[in-house]
Amino acid sequence: MTILVTGGAGFIGSNFVLDWLRQSDEPVVNLDALTYAGNLENLASLQGDARHTFVKGDIGDRALVDRLLAEHRPRAVVHFAAESHVDRSIHGPGAFMKTNVEGTFTLLEAARAYWGTLADDARAGFRFHHVSTDEVYGSLKPEDPPFAETNPYEPNSPYSASKAASDHLVRAWHHTYGLPVVTTNCSNNYGPYHFPEKLIPLMIVNALAGKPLPVYGDGQQIRDWLYVTDHCSGIRAVLAGGRVGETYNIGGWNEKANIDIVKTVCALLDELRPSPEGSYARLITYVKDRPGHDRRYAIDARKIERELGWRPAETFETGIRKTVQWYLDHPEWVARVQSGAYREWLDKQYG
Repeated sequence: MTILVTGGAGFIGSNFVLDWLRQSDEPVVNLDALTYAGNLENLASLQGDARHTFVKGDIGDRALVDRLLAEHRPRAVVHFAAESHVDRSIHGPGAFMKTNVEGTFTLLEAARAYWGTLADDARAGFRFHHVSTDEVYGSLKPEDPPFAETNPYEPNSPYSASKAASDHLVRAWHHTYGLPVVTTNCSNNYGPYHFPEKLIPLMIVNALAGKPLPVYGDGQQIRDWLYVTDHCSGIRAVLAGGRVGETYNIGGWNEKANIDIVKTVCALLDELRPSPEGSYARLITYVKDRPGHDRRYAIDARKIERELGWRPAETFETGIRKTVQWYLDHPEWVARVQSGAYREWLDKQYG
């Protein structure tokens, strides 16, 4: 038994691979193109581990995907590979359409062809697990209930539109061709190995460097925060017991305003790595809001709890402390991912 994971050197994907192999001896074939956010260093602890096969390649390379499926005969595809940063999608939407839409299409077609070759029992047991985001649902007003799986799609950025398109492709390949799929839509993840363009690691890294902590607009944008290993356990639960063709929202039950996240990070750094110049909160700098910035996301995760018994193990308080401590303990990882291209991106985005 084997699973094929796409995007398994990225933030969530690498955490999933590490978590999977802590829980199981079932081998993982890991396909990742190693774009800027894919980092083999995330998987350094698996070097020499026969359970982990890494393949550098693109999900849009049909011949490569066909070869991997034929050679390794996986019982499931767990599809993380995606361009995933809203700000980058605003500056360059083409890469998001290519990876998230065209890449998912190619992967679905390869999986459908492979699935068609399987014997009856293997066909019945095969799963294509598509990992998506709550951003496909659009933005909530303060008084609105959290997003349920039945919410209409209302994506507001090129990133969320590309993920919505990929979700629709997955649904269509199930209803048209019978491909046994499951989809999960998660809320904002945080934790180890998070590339420092995203809010929490950016605040940690900038604070430690004495740089401004850029907060969009008034900082009152609300997100539901999910510790990454909780997300991994939710995916495992859906892969093992989710109903074919269904969507499951995976959330952390932690709605927080961005400015409160930033202040929490500052307070933890004040405690764990105090600065002689005073509280890190002095570095908070409000910047112009980004175009089309969704005001609030929140996940209703009752369906996955009701059907599969899953709930997050971490509170935000325990998860954010673990996250800040991880970055303090791994300065070499941070230094190596902060390439010239990363610095150029920060200059472009935040001036």
